[in-house]
Amino acid sequence: MAKQERAIRTRNALVESAAALFDRDGFEVASLATISARAGVSSGALHFHFPSKAALAEAVVAAAGDRLVRITREREALPLQSLIDASHELVQGLRSDPVLRAGFALSACPERTRTARDLRRMWREWVESVVLRAERAGLLAPDVSAPDVAAAVVAVAAGHEALGHQDPRWLERAPLTRFWAFLLPRVVGAARVGLFVASGDPEAEPVRPAAEPRETVE
Repeated sequence: MAKQERAIRTRNALVESAAALFDRDGFEVASLATISARAGVSSGALHFHFPSKAALAEAVVAAAGDRLVRITREREALPLQSLIDASHELVQGLRSDPVLRAGFALSACPERTRTARDLRRMWREWVESVVLRAERAGLLAPDVSAPDVAAAVVAVAAGHEALGHQDPRWLERAPLTRFWAFLLPRVVGAARVGLFVASGDPEAEPVRPAAEPRETVE
C-alpha cells in the first residue's frame, strides 16, 4: 500500500510540475529533464510513469478535466445562479491553478497530446445544458434565446482566459461580476433579477433592477 501511495504522489508531482512548466515556458520549450527536476524525482521515475512528453501532457489535460468536472458539479441553486457560480470558479481556477490553465491550452492542440478530452467543448456543452434548463424552468425573458445566452457566456469565459494570459486582472472576480450584472437584467427581466448574485458570492447583494428613467417636465 505504501509503495502504491508513493507512486501516486510521484505521478501527481510530475503532473503538477509539467503543468507549471508548460504554462510558463510552453509545451515545446519545457523539457522532461526540467520537469523531473522540478518535481524532485529521477528521469527514470518520470519515464516509468510517462513514456513521452505527449503522454505527460495528456495527463495534464486529464487532471484539468477532472477539475472542470468539479467546477461544473450539480449545485443547489437556480440554473442561472449555478452558471454564474461555476463561471467565477472557472475564472478563479484559471488565475490560480496552472494545471487548469495548461490543460485548457493543451486541449486546444490535440496533435500534441492525442487526447480526446476537449475542455472548451466540455465547458460549452455544460453551459448550453444549464441555460436550456433555465429556459425550461421559465427563468429566461420571453424574447431571449437560450443559444444566444449560452454563446455569450462561452465567449466571455474564453475572452477572460485569453486576456488573462497577458493581464491577470482579467481573471479577478470584478470583471466577470460586471459582465453578469450587465447581462442578467436582459436575460431574466427586471422582475427576476433580484434572484441572482452576479459576483457568485452568497454573502453579496443580489443584482438590483435598473432604476426606471424619470420623465422630464418641461
